[in-house]
Amino acid sequence: MIITNNEKVYDKYKDKTNIIFVQGGFKDVLLKTRDKIHEGHELLTHPLSSSVKPNETPFKSVMISDDKRSLNLDSLYIIENSIMTYDNFSKHKFGMMTDQITEDFKLIDLTVLESALNI
Repeated sequence: MIITNNEKVYDKYKDKTNIIFVQGGFKDVLLKTRDKIHEGHELLTHPLSSSVKPNETPFKSVMISDDKRSLNLDSLYIIENSIMTYDNFSKHKFGMMTDQITEDFKLIDLTVLESALNI
């Protein structure tokens, strides 16, 4: 399952896999991912993967398991720490973004996700 706020990811994978589109920013994706982990899903990709810092991009895609099991404490620890890291970085917001910069960040997020999928 993919949780994303990136239209490029959603459009590319909506017919291929279970995907949740989140209306909102990077933190909203983290919070939705945390909700799913509490339901028993497991992280398959790290929420802070890539060299792009959370305050540098508004887009994020995270892969989690389709199936639910008991609460995975490792996944919970990672997502909670990712949310705290995001909060620490968000004190330094990114500036005004042009349409081209926005599209570039969407592409970076898609590329990071696809590297996890080995596509």
